[in-house]
Amino acid sequence: MSKAKKKSTSTGTIALNKRARHDYFVDTKFEAGICLEGWEVKSLREGKAQLVDAFVIIHQNEAWLIGARITPLLSASTHVVCDPIRKRKLLLNRKELDKIIQITEQKGKTCAAMALYWKGNHIKCEIALVTGKQDHDKRNTERDRDWARDKERLMKHSA
Repeated sequence: MSKAKKKSTSTGTIALNKRARHDYFVDTKFEAGICLEGWEVKSLREGKAQLVDAFVIIHQNEAWLIGARITPLLSASTHVVCDPIRKRKLLLNRKELDKIIQITEQKGKTCAAMALYWKGNHIKCEIALVTGKQDHDKRNTERDRDWARDKERLMKHSA
């Protein structure tokens, strides 16, 4: 008899960069493909990815994902030397690359990796053009979030 297949109940999201939303104002988002090796895909199926310190650089008119950690599975990477933090090429079309290059040359703008997710049978990386927040901006964001939460509680109790 054949084995029953396990159904995946999770969403398509593999990893989120929550720290980037805390540290930056997000301006424009892009969806990029990512060049991966076989062991990396197997690890991503198990959810073994972190984007905490990940960012995007442009080198020779190509986008590269730096600092993303994909932890290798012991069973999938026995015959390959794995580098969990290697540079990974991002696949973008020429218009998107030109726009990213133009905007990141401005002062205070950078490009950060926001999420890794499944789209069909492909793995995509959501990148965003971002501007750094200062401490008072972070406090304002936290205050607004707290007020929205309190307002929701008040509306729930009054109804």
